[in-house]
Amino acid sequence: MRTKTKIRILRAEAAAPLFSKKNDRLKEVKETVKRILEAVEARGDQAVREFAREFDGFDRPSFLVDKEELIQAEQSISQELRSALQSAATNIRSFAKLQMPPEFMTELAPGHRVGQIVRPIETVAAYIPGGRYPLPSTVLMTCIPAFVAGVSNVWVTTPKPNEVVFAAAQITGAPNVALIGGAHAIAAFAFGTETIPKAGRIVGPGNIYVTAAKQILAGQVGIDFVAGPTEVLILSNDGNPAWIASDMLAQAEHDTDACAFLFTTSRALAESVAAEIALQLETLPTATVAATAIDSNSAIVICESTDQAVDLANQVAAEHLCIHDSSLLPRIQNAGSVFIGPYSPEAAGDYVSGPNHVLPTAGRACLSGGLSVLDFLKVITVQELSQDALGKVGREGAILARAEGLEGHARSIEVRLDA
Repeated sequence: MRTKTKIRILRAEAAAPLFSKKNDRLKEVKETVKRILEAVEARGDQAVREFAREFDGFDRPSFLVDKEELIQAEQSISQELRSALQSAATNIRSFAKLQMPPEFMTELAPGHRVGQIVRPIETVAAYIPGGRYPLPSTVLMTCIPAFVAGVSNVWVTTPKPNEVVFAAAQITGAPNVALIGGAHAIAAFAFGTETIPKAGRIVGPGNIYVTAAKQILAGQVGIDFVAGPTEVLILSNDGNPAWIASDMLAQAEHDTDACAFLFTTSRALAESVAAEIALQLETLPTATVAATAIDSNSAIVICESTDQAVDLANQVAAEHLCIHDSSLLPRIQNAGSVFIGPYSPEAAGDYVSGPNHVLPTAGRACLSGGLSVLDFLKVITVQELSQDALGKVGREGAILARAEGLEGHARSIEVRLDA
């Protein structure tokens, strides 16, 4: 089916409105979500079951998926798919292990020892959407870093049964899968119910109701991000037009709200990529979704210079940033994840290269990076002072305490010094 989509080609100064979209829809759903959260907090499993029936068509006797069903799911998928999931899991696990922070104790001065110990969160819930496409890769990306961190109680929650999602859970070793989705799933793990444990952190993407629930409950339960639509930004002046177009369409096919941008100094490249996008859409099975995202939210931006392109990219703080020149990396300040060179497509990062694909969107990459093993850990500082070491630093501590008006603090130090 031919499409009439033609991506916009804009000058940098005209593109600014595309990068400052506000999620007004999030405000609209918050009142509905608050009622769901209050009901689950008050009535636990009963409320969760009512919402699961209403929104997800839930009709099972229990939210919990039997272990045998997970085993059967892994056995039922093709060997090719099983092997791909296992290979991706290996890379994700290896990368997560590299991110583990060290424990240490060291002496700042004789008798003055400081350090840190690293401990996992006890219970984590990984939210796996049940929308247009199954997301077994998100099971791997959320559960494996938690296991590497040492989390003892990892739960997967998803709205509807799905064989591939179940198989991925089994491959990660996640023993607990709940068939709950939406805001009621977030509430169940935030508050705890008769069936569902209270989680220390809830991670994973979701629809706008899930996002609103996480935003409202942030502080009562740890979350990863308040996510917006997915996005990719490509910086290239002389790349392969067909490859760049395919990367932009790969992102656009996620959702009609997805965003795909190319920043370039080359008008010729811009026009070639625009032509390729139109051409490739003709044979893309997900063309309806992708074309809407391209028409509504995406653009090719002509920059005056590479410096301007990099500066603008840092302002946008995109979820996925693709740079065709590795020399630009030291100048990248804000991005969820960076992909270097023509053989590092963002799609590889979605599945198999190892770094996490759960990433900040909507400019939040200026504040944080993607999900990592660190999200499942507590780094606890340790200090040990000998009598001599306290004698060397204690007087200054007492002076600072009194400067803050905290006499009790000062005396707790001086009572030892005077002894």
